Parts: sequence; C-alpha cells; structure tokens
Amino acid sequence: MSDMNHPNDASTEVTTTGAARTDVVPAEKFADPGVPAHKPRLTDVDPKSAKRNERIVTFLFVLSCLGAVGTVVAYVAVPPEGTTESVRLSTLLLGLGMAVSLLGIGIAGIHWAKSLMGDAEMVQDRHPIRSSDAVRAEAVRDLNEGLEDSGAVGRRGLLKGAALSALALFPLTIAVPLIGSVGGDWNVSKFKHTMWKKGTRLALDPSGRPIKASDVNIGSAFHVIPETTEEYRETHEWITEKSKAVVLMVRVRPEELKSDQSPEGQQWSYDGIVAYSKICTHVGCPVALYEQQTHHLLCPCHQSTFDVADSAKVVFGPAKRPLPQLPIAVDDEGYLVAQDDFAEPIGPSFWERLK
Repeated sequence: MSDMNHPNDASTEVTTTGAARTDVVPAEKFADPGVPAHKPRLTDVDPKSAKRNERIVTFLFVLSCLGAVGTVVAYVAVPPEGTTESVRLSTLLLGLGMAVSLLGIGIAGIHWAKSLMGDAEMVQDRHPIRSSDAVRAEAVRDLNEGLEDSGAVGRRGLLKGAALSALALFPLTIAVPLIGSVGGDWNVSKFKHTMWKKGTRLALDPSGRPIKASDVNIGSAFHVIPETTEEYRETHEWITEKSKAVVLMVRVRPEELKSDQSPEGQQWSYDGIVAYSKICTHVGCPVALYEQQTHHLLCPCHQSTFDVADSAKVVFGPAKRPLPQLPIAVDDEGYLVAQDDFAEPIGPSFWERLK
C-alpha cells in the first residue's frame, strides 16, 4: 500500500468503498492563546477607591440590618387588625422591610465581589488525586492569599462585621411572623358556616351592588359576595368572612342542567342561574376560570376542573369533592337571594369534616 493510502496520513480519508481520498485539507494547528493579561481595576491601583467601595459595601450591609429590624418592628407595631387600611399598611411595611434586608445583602455581596475581591484569571493544571506535599503547601498558601485579597480576615473588620450582622438578622424577617402565628385561631368549625343566610341578596364583587336575575345573561359569569353595608366592608372581620363566602355565579340554559336540586329535592337554581363556592376543594385556591361551551370551571393552581351543569362535580384534577353549591332564588323585587348557607363546609378537607 502506498503512503497516499496509509490510514494514519492526516491528508487522506478512506471512503465507504475502501478507496482513499487525497483532497482532504489537514486541520490547521494553532498555539494555545493562554489566559489574557489581567487588567487591573481602579480599586486595585487606587487605595482611596478601594476604601470608598468598602464603605459602600458596608453601608449596604448596614441598610440590610436596618431593613430586618424594621420588619420586626412593623410586625409588632402595626398589626393587621381593625380595618382594611391597617392590613394593607402592615403588609406594605413587612414587604418593604424584607425587600430592603434581602436586597441589601444581595447587592452588597455582588459589589464586594466585583470591586474588592481578586478577579485575576488563573489556570490550574490537573494533578494526581493525592498531590505532593509541596503542591499542597502551595495550595494552602494560595488560599490564604485569596482570603487576604478578599478582605474577609484581618483588615476590613468593619465590613466583615456588617456582613455577618446582615446575614444573621435577615432570618428574623421570616421567623418572627411565623412564630407569632403559631398561637393563632385553630377553631376549624368556623369553616362549617359562612355569612350566607336565607334572604341575603347576591351582590357584585367588589362593588357590593345587588344583582337582579334579569341582569344575568346566558353564558355570563359573575363574582359574587353577600350584600352588606359599606361600613361593614371596611372592617377587618369583613375580610375574613368574605374569604369564606365568595361565590362564582353563571347562567346556562335550563335544559342543559343535569342536576339542580338538593339531596332533599329542593331546587337550588333559578332559571338556569347556578352559584358555587369559589374556593377549590383541593387546597383552597380561587376557582374562577369559566369555559362557556363546556360549562367547566377551572382552578388555575392545579387544574382541577368542575362541571357547573352537573352540581360542580369534578371532571378532572386532584380535587375529590364537588364545589359546594349556594341555593338561590329571587325575592319580590327580582333580586337574586340565597335560600340558605352552603349545605356543606367550603374549601379543602380538615380533621372535623365528615366527608
């Protein structure tokens, strides 16, 4: 065989038929460019700049500490009770405090790494698993130099103290509210009843305007709350009661209803208008996505799907029980009213529930 056909020749290639090709161009070799030269930053050559950036990072860590302390103070001084405004204010202050605390740590860490820690690129050749004593000693020396260069030990003690304080205080923004809620209200029997009762008018959420049956068109969906006074809707108690009593009401053609009666034979709908609890029986998410053609209600959290034309029975998803139905009728003025409360507890399971 000639040198032209030798399989080790880089300028040849053997085809599938065994013939050799001589038109293949060998790969061009080039030298390893290596690591580019290090470009020093301003903080590497100017001590004043390094000191200024150290003060900036320290300030950010201190700001994080103040945010954590402010969150705890807001939790104690502005409890979410009394009015809707107090709930909003408490939530706002807690969120701002936690944001300042966590952002202070994050921004300070990034700025520290970008401006003060060493940024020179290094290449480390591979070695056997167990390096020689000389190499191990060199590695320890390099680590010590890195610690010294980052300013984590020895110098910049104020910066180190600010960083440790920020990291130590931030968990309080989560732990204090959690600990404070341990002694909350565990009376689960409150879920067995809502503020719906016989004669309570159905009203639009959030305006509170009563709804007439003539206002509800076929295929439409309404978010419904019990009618109450405007003064009561400004109280903290209303927030709790509304969260249990929210309803989704839709209207279908009466002939499309597969079931519209209670187990006792009482009619629970009015001329194709049906109303169900918006609280999913899986984990309590709001069921509010209505598909007109299929009459399906979808829970956006875990995709549990309920059929409003068939007593809101589950047709898909992890939920195991239908949505509780609110029995409705109309009063003498044509307004939609509740016949009674829900026939069963709303929401997901709890240990005192029979089913």
